[in-house]
Amino acid sequence: MTKKIAVLLGGNSSEREISLMSGKAILNALKKSNINAFGIDPLQFPLLYLKKYGFTKIFIALHGKGGEDGILQGVLEYLNIPYTGSGVLASSITMNKFITKNIWKENNLPVCPHYLLRKKDFIKKNHAKIKQQILKLNLPIFIKPNCTGSSLGISKVNNINYIFDAIEKAFIYDTSVLFEKYIEGTEFTVGILHNKVLPPIRVEPINSFYNYQAKYYSNSTQFFCPSGLDYKKEKELSKIALDAWNIVECSGWGRIDVILDTKDHFQLLEINTVPGMTSHSLYPMAAKKIGLSFQDLVLKILNLTDK
Repeated sequence: MTKKIAVLLGGNSSEREISLMSGKAILNALKKSNINAFGIDPLQFPLLYLKKYGFTKIFIALHGKGGEDGILQGVLEYLNIPYTGSGVLASSITMNKFITKNIWKENNLPVCPHYLLRKKDFIKKNHAKIKQQILKLNLPIFIKPNCTGSSLGISKVNNINYIFDAIEKAFIYDTSVLFEKYIEGTEFTVGILHNKVLPPIRVEPINSFYNYQAKYYSNSTQFFCPSGLDYKKEKELSKIALDAWNIVECSGWGRIDVILDTKDHFQLLEINTVPGMTSHSLYPMAAKKIGLSFQDLVLKILNLTDK
């Protein structure tokens, strides 16, 4: 039977725009490899019909809610169609930054101090308590939606007077918000492909942090691969990233973001189980360093579903 591949792209999350860019790039790569592939947007096609229309494999290119949070994975498990990336449990855990960090911390992996605020608790009588919790972390801090990617809704706050504006901005994207101590240092991103660590990339944005614009549109952000770390430090980073990956039972492919602080210690930030695959994306850049073209990379990710 000829394989019929659905590339799921778009969707209704706040990361729809990036998902469309990633999905189209993946679809083009599959077609260049003479794969019988079709782009499917769940907003226009009921997912329960995937089996009915003869799709035998799914390449997930949906970012954010409905793509990376285990819901889609559960539907595909029910339909018994193989799919790319992590399973239901790992996807649902890692979509939640707060839960992921707590699991890492329980397993003695390095994470920076953090605090969670739920929307139902963001009421006037709690404002003084919220301020107090934030001041315990020491300014500056990051305020970010707990279950959103692509740096959407994130703010770096240096002044206590601006925290409530930043919280309200984050609540646009999610019903819980993460406060995270700002760690001065250098950001690295580490791709993982079938339990193998790809060459780490050092990220140097021109802005104060690696925000949405810097990730997907700016040409001024600088990326370094090789990362500039010495052999021993790069081995340490690779081990931390792989341990973080395995502890939450991720599989297939993904990316972990890490900060190297000014005391030369790594701090884990988050996991992305469906990394961007756009022209500005870092995952294909790392794969290229080990000799995988974009087309080869897409095929390798797809073929991991055969295991």
